[in-house]
Amino acid sequence: MLTQRTSINKTITRALLMATVATACIGGAAMAQQDDTGDGLKTTKETVDGSTVVIIRSKRFVPSGAMSANKTDIPLIRTPQSVSVINRDQIDLLGFTDLQQAVRYTSGAFGENYGPDLRYDFVTMRGFTPKQYVDGLAAPVTTTIFSTGVDLYAFDSASIIKGPTATLYGNSPPGGLYNETSRRASRNFGGEIQGKLGSYDYKSIAGTVTGALSSNVSARLTGLYLDRGAERDGVSAKRDLIAPTITWKITDNDTLTGLAYLQDDEVDGDTNGFLPVLGTLQPNPNGGVSESTNLGEPDYNIYKRNQWAVGYDYKHTFSNNLSFSSNAKYSKYRENSKVIYGAALEADNRTVDRYSFPYMENVESFAIDNRLDGTFTAGSVTHKVLAGIDYRDVKNFAQYGFAMASSIDLYNPVYSDASTIVTPPWNPYNDQDLKQTGLYVQDQIGINKLFITLGGRYDEDKIVTKTYLPATTTKDSKFTYRVGANYLFDNGVAPYASYSTSFEPVIGTGFRPTEGEQSEIGVKYDGRTLDNGVKLFATAALYDIKQTNVVSTVYYPTFISTQIGEVEVKGFETEFVARINEQFSINGSYTYTDSEVLASNNTAEIGGPMPTTPKDKVSLFADYTLKSGSLGGLGFGLGVRYNSKSLGSYGAGIWGQQSTLFDAAIHYDTPDWRIALNGSNITDVKYVARCSGPVGCTYGAGQNWTATLTRKF
Repeated sequence: MLTQRTSINKTITRALLMATVATACIGGAAMAQQDDTGDGLKTTKETVDGSTVVIIRSKRFVPSGAMSANKTDIPLIRTPQSVSVINRDQIDLLGFTDLQQAVRYTSGAFGENYGPDLRYDFVTMRGFTPKQYVDGLAAPVTTTIFSTGVDLYAFDSASIIKGPTATLYGNSPPGGLYNETSRRASRNFGGEIQGKLGSYDYKSIAGTVTGALSSNVSARLTGLYLDRGAERDGVSAKRDLIAPTITWKITDNDTLTGLAYLQDDEVDGDTNGFLPVLGTLQPNPNGGVSESTNLGEPDYNIYKRNQWAVGYDYKHTFSNNLSFSSNAKYSKYRENSKVIYGAALEADNRTVDRYSFPYMENVESFAIDNRLDGTFTAGSVTHKVLAGIDYRDVKNFAQYGFAMASSIDLYNPVYSDASTIVTPPWNPYNDQDLKQTGLYVQDQIGINKLFITLGGRYDEDKIVTKTYLPATTTKDSKFTYRVGANYLFDNGVAPYASYSTSFEPVIGTGFRPTEGEQSEIGVKYDGRTLDNGVKLFATAALYDIKQTNVVSTVYYPTFISTQIGEVEVKGFETEFVARINEQFSINGSYTYTDSEVLASNNTAEIGGPMPTTPKDKVSLFADYTLKSGSLGGLGFGLGVRYNSKSLGSYGAGIWGQQSTLFDAAIHYDTPDWRIALNGSNITDVKYVARCSGPVGCTYGAGQNWTATLTRKF
């Protein structure tokens, strides 16, 4: 049934993409000089002092605000929290294809710790795995992975909100969350059609088109088809995505936007690593292990995922100082996989014993958030007040199988006939219903140049566990809060301080809610007070986080999740984003993270760091575009990023390797076309990104090139 559904979805998606191409060809030339549609970079040819120049305008490369950080229009400079915003402008210029890549030049966030994963966005923030939100509402994450893997092309921006956000969102760990905002409809006709070719048989076609359907209705259609291979032998992946949206301006005071997406994924043959330490991190007398080694069964291993969501955003404006907003989303997520992977290395250092591990999970989620947003003045004091109630209902069912499988030669793998492989029977893993209700209020009090932010939230949750009979019910409640202050100097400098707490119910059998707290001080700088051609935003922050009832999921040698105790993370982050004269762009960051396990049911873990949390991360990318002459529109970029070594998993005692990687970009822009070549790890550094166990190593992404041709209209 899933195969039939996938085939239908592929047919629909390709048909809609072809319709987008047709629209572009018919209307693109006539509409190319229309007003800004809000999509990324805009290129024009203009006459300046008698000479023709090419100007690539990037209105949002340097962020000024993020609705995600406060659920209201408070500028970043007045937000007492570290927030990074990766807009479509940055995504397109730097050639990012997923969120793991998008955080390469962002402080406080670390991605790609499983190497080139084809399924999920594996990201950690301040040592913790963040929850994913889509359009301000919690995504239907599973019991083990907090990422849905929805393709980055569907989104207009990603906001990385660091530190506890429970005061407004309720359901988030103390390291923070990331919120991806879908592309929206515009009344101005525009869009693009885009093709990509890259290393390891990467090929995709994508497109988005938007415009007015009537005097008060606008729509957008976004679609993508992706077919790719991988660095590992015998691996291929396909993806279909379609994301329609429509906006109805009902009256001058009422606007309703409908949002939806549907995505199908199939990854064949993958194990995503599970190589032994000997031959990767450490010498093996038989030689080194290649990055392309696949210890699974390419004709048997399979991962299938189908997910979709439909929802709305509604806003009613009572007056210039008062509005009501409501957004809701219903989502379904299904994944099903069969995988045979490495388990143990025998005494000959080449024979690898293997496990067979089928897994399936279904998640059904409904979320709604209603809030009032008001501004008023009492004497010389201003108040920006937000008050709301949100509700979430999640049903989660998961099961797995586990058995020994046949062994395989590490250096000369001979694969089995898929029809002869017996899949082990299912075991229950999780069957739970979660209902969560939160009441929250926030007031930002302005006293001249001082802005004090006070926020509080009360949550109640109910979890019904049906994994084993008889069913059990647990109820929890918690009050969380945030206190912060910013002072804005006339020169654009704004020091701030804050204290915030978190509370998170955990999906999983027998788990207690996690609780966290954070103290943070920092300074922000908005460089828009400089020359008109300079846009600059910079931040620096010091923080201290403590969390109790930490959940650790271990995949080796068995599949189990436990609550290990208490951890503490202390860190320093600094980051800047700059664009100068619409010609020179710079992204830079430094992150220092010192994490420690303070208490655990495993004494060997106490005093050690948290997994996939390097102490040091440094990154810098600079891009320059020629404006005039015969090469006007031609640009070049070069980046460097360093990550220190990091622990693979709690208690394993095995560390991934440090890495210094270089990225590059060459691009040429005209008003109608963009041609780009983006390279990652261009010197092809070979390194082990993570080892979760003795046979749980995965290499980091090797050299990768992607060529992109975009027709803009």
